[in-house]
Amino acid sequence: MKDTMQSDVLLAAHISVRYGDRPSVLRDVSLEIRRGEVLGLVGQSGSGKSTLAMAILGLLDRKRARTEGAIEFEGCALLTYRERELRSLRGRKIALVLQSPLSSLNPALKIRTQLKEAWRAHAVGSSADCDGAIRAALASVSLPSNEEFLRKYPSQMSVGQAQRVLIAMAVMHRPRLLIADEATSALDVITQSEILALFRQLNRSSGMAILYISHDLASVAGICDRIAILHQGQIVETGTTEQVLTSPRHEYTQRLMAAMPKMAERIAVGKAAAI
Repeated sequence: MKDTMQSDVLLAAHISVRYGDRPSVLRDVSLEIRRGEVLGLVGQSGSGKSTLAMAILGLLDRKRARTEGAIEFEGCALLTYRERELRSLRGRKIALVLQSPLSSLNPALKIRTQLKEAWRAHAVGSSADCDGAIRAALASVSLPSNEEFLRKYPSQMSVGQAQRVLIAMAVMHRPRLLIADEATSALDVITQSEILALFRQLNRSSGMAILYISHDLASVAGICDRIAILHQGQIVETGTTEQVLTSPRHEYTQRLMAAMPKMAERIAVGKAAAI
């Protein structure tokens, strides 16, 4: 049984992060992401959510930030990796989608060019292979792959379309883990709902695990299998979505729930929509 449980863990982290002599941003944070699950990481601004994401990806400035502990991904110790090894991992096995799509995309390049660059970063093949991968990635996020669309610049698309392009780039190489860092917070309510449904669809169709980082409990309740609550640099509670949101144990989680008294109803609605 123990071996089965261990093999089910895709990523395991136990880390502390500090900048210089300042107090630690993360303190003894322990987090596990299982294969094929959607894990929600919830916390207010400044709690350390993005720092944890950047630590997993090896994107913290090692000259300024000191990361102690261990991060294991598919049995590999990521904190021992050199930058060259991390670059081969990012985008191919672990992908990232950020908050602002129009800031993340290059405004001077057409969508086709940016998708090609994303493919060639981790693949070798003909132009036909590249075009096929682009079409498949765009189809997976319900975007067209015709010439008219591929010739567009980011400024010629809606924010929702731009976010779908970012997600297409992120899933192009079928990563084991997708980190979505506040990926819906810049979107209107309708577009946010569409992107959440897209994340869940990608999770179910490909088995890709997702670390969904957000301060929005309502969106977390709709798509996440488990939730970890991050407060002042520490994980204070972890459990299934229903456990955490209907029977919170930690005082901070209880305060979050008190601020959203109708969360139980939202959980029920979210589950019904996901079926």
